[in-house]
Amino acid sequence: MSDLKSRLQDEMKAALRAGEKERLGTIRLVIAAVKQKEIDSRTELDDNGVLAVLDRMAKQRRESISQFEMAGRGDLVAKEQTELELLREFMPSPLTEPEINALVAAAVEETGASSIKDMGAVMGKLKPALQGRADMGAVSVTVRNRLSG
Repeated sequence: MSDLKSRLQDEMKAALRAGEKERLGTIRLVIAAVKQKEIDSRTELDDNGVLAVLDRMAKQRRESISQFEMAGRGDLVAKEQTELELLREFMPSPLTEPEINALVAAAVEETGASSIKDMGAVMGKLKPALQGRADMGAVSVTVRNRLSG
């Protein structure tokens, strides 16, 4: 079992003992998503796989927050933000803008990318290093700007 899955199990037990219903519910959602991904792929996920699930769930929360804000649903915004904060506890610390730019520059150089046609190769090189640590949509824009400019 990966370290991250073990940590999720331990946190679930702690939340259960402490009676933290919201925390427990969110952790159970994460564990269920991880198990579903394992069933779908017929493999046991390592930490990177679990991190990918967490990253996808965090992205869903960010999108929901923006939708609920536009709809004026403050109650649902608060719930999603609470869940997003909990998800971030299990994710590595986010990278800063200069760190992301340095990784993009290195990936462009390593792949020999010279035009927007090479974007897939650059993103493929970046994804493992940035998974869960940066918004891949924003990184994509940075790569696109670098390759077209």
